[in-house]
Amino acid sequence: MDGMSDEPPTCQCGSGDSLADCCGRFVDAGQAPETAEQLMRSRFTAYCRKNIDYLVNSTHPDARSKRLREEIEETAEKIKWTSLEVVSTSQGRAKDKIGKVEFIADYEFNGERKTHRERSRFRRFQGKWTYLDDRG
Repeated sequence: MDGMSDEPPTCQCGSGDSLADCCGRFVDAGQAPETAEQLMRSRFTAYCRKNIDYLVNSTHPDARSKRLREEIEETAEKIKWTSLEVVSTSQGRAKDKIGKVEFIADYEFNGERKTHRERSRFRRFQGKWTYLDDRG
C-alpha cells in the first residue's frame, strides 16, 4: 500500500464535491460558470491552485488595473487559502446580469491564521460572469 487514495481530489471551495465535478470544470476545463456563486467559488479555488490566468480572465475589464496580474501573483504567493463559507447571495443566477456574493474565507499569512470577509459584486461581460469588485 502506497498511501495514495483512489478518491478524486475534493474541491477547495468547500462544496464537498470532487474538483473535476465542481470548480475544476471552470478553472481547468474552460466551462463558464452559470452563476455568480459558481464564479466566486471557482476564483477561490483558482487562488488556492495559483491559477493566475483564470483569475485575470475572470475579472471584469472595468476592474483590470495595469498591475492586476502582478497583484494577483503576489497575493497567491503570500497567502494560503484554507476554507470558504458562502454567507449569502443576491441575484447572480443564470439569467441575471449582476450578482452579489458575501463570503468568509480563512487563510494563513506569515504563519498566522486570519479571516477575510467580503461582499463581492459580479457582472456579466460578453455573456459570462466576471468579478467586478469588493464592496466591503
